[in-house]
Amino acid sequence: MYLISVDLGAESGRVILGKLRAGKLTMEVVHRFPTGSTEMNGTLRWNVVGFHGEILHGLRLIAARKIKVAGISCDSWGVDYVISRDDEPLISQPFQYRDPRTAKTFPATLRKLSAKAIFAETGVMFMGINTLYQLVDDAESRPELLKVAHRFLNIGDYFNWLLSGVPRAEVSLASTTQLWNPRKKAWSDLLIRKLKLPRQLFPTVVASGTKLGNLKGVEGLAETKVIASCSHDTGCAVAAVPAASGNQWAYLSSGTWSLLGVELPKPLITDEALKANLTNEAGFGGTTRFLKVLVGLWILQECRRDWELTNGPTDYGVIAKLAEKAPALRSLIRPDDARFAAPGDMVRKVQNFCRETHQPVPTTPGAIARCILESLALRYGEELNTIEALTGRTIKTLHVVGGGAKNALLNQATADALGRTVVAGPTEATAAGNLLIQAYALGKVKGLPGIRKIVRASFKSDTFKPQAKTAKQWQEARLRFHKLRKPTRISSSKP
Repeated sequence: MYLISVDLGAESGRVILGKLRAGKLTMEVVHRFPTGSTEMNGTLRWNVVGFHGEILHGLRLIAARKIKVAGISCDSWGVDYVISRDDEPLISQPFQYRDPRTAKTFPATLRKLSAKAIFAETGVMFMGINTLYQLVDDAESRPELLKVAHRFLNIGDYFNWLLSGVPRAEVSLASTTQLWNPRKKAWSDLLIRKLKLPRQLFPTVVASGTKLGNLKGVEGLAETKVIASCSHDTGCAVAAVPAASGNQWAYLSSGTWSLLGVELPKPLITDEALKANLTNEAGFGGTTRFLKVLVGLWILQECRRDWELTNGPTDYGVIAKLAEKAPALRSLIRPDDARFAAPGDMVRKVQNFCRETHQPVPTTPGAIARCILESLALRYGEELNTIEALTGRTIKTLHVVGGGAKNALLNQATADALGRTVVAGPTEATAAGNLLIQAYALGKVKGLPGIRKIVRASFKSDTFKPQAKTAKQWQEARLRFHKLRKPTRISSSKP
């Protein structure tokens, strides 16, 4: 059986052809295209018109092969959205989450409704870029647009609509908005009413693995079913975590962002979770992804962009080798420091942090990359300990999936920082989860255990153990890292 995953990320989009046969999944990237944000009149936007053209190009390449494709589904990052009407698919070019438009809206909203009240309704962590604050900004700054709009759709759902003609919000992506009530399994009427958001904007929500309709507009694929798998990329990735059984494992979806958490049978909405700024997002099969959204390889990606301008190393493989040769644990940064949230001049920001905290200032790409990777690993350790304490679970294994699973230095550093086993892979977990949830919707796979069984059979994993010879060095690094920490408070932007 052939299936198509359209995986949209912050750096690139891919049209991936999957083949499920005899209990194993194989995948081929048929078309890849850049997805970086576009500057327009001093704002950051997503070029969704361009994305749509690239997706159609990839689908036509597949159609030219004259194969029967059973299903297709799109997934994306969370929070951002497109406003549309039935007769007009794009009323306004959607904002990119790093645009600073919610800098004032976020604190103003928390003055109208307390963080405790919002968290009690949604169980979602506080980030200024959440859909909630973006919609409030639209209601206050661009009310004329909302008056003519029929709905908002988050990015993955938007493309599923364009491909099928059926506008639906899938629950895993809806749950990232901070407007979804996971207990009532409905949009929060309280927040919509209190914040005076137009009720007509909120689309019908469907479960993960819902068939929407036949694919439109691509000759040769008219019988292909458009399926809302998990429209949230992390929801797909977690579904493809190759854990066998039990609850002594956690996951890390490692890419531009780091999503670190555990899988729970129901939301954990407590004062302690609010204080720790953890989030409850819907997972496949009625599960809850209890997690922390952390800065990921974004800082390294931005440094790479700086090095491109100075003819420095730009290939991630070369950067990784240079980092391996650099001295270990020499300098550390707090990846959650606010300065690292905005794009641009990232090398200087890393160096300035080290300078301000009286550490050796890294000057070479290898030293800077090592500083970033080891700091990420230490940050993961902090948050995993918090998650373990709040859930009462004993976490023995961390499954790392996504692009970061390819970085051996980061994986070994994570094992050392956590003092736990790290299992890395698959790197294409998002696409695998997307494809296998489609297979579930089409009756070819039996639930989450069936999906994970196929993942284990289809992809190899690498195991990293904490190294006894460096245990003392990492313990000292944990203490140094903790001393760099600022008092915790709800941030107005995603780190």
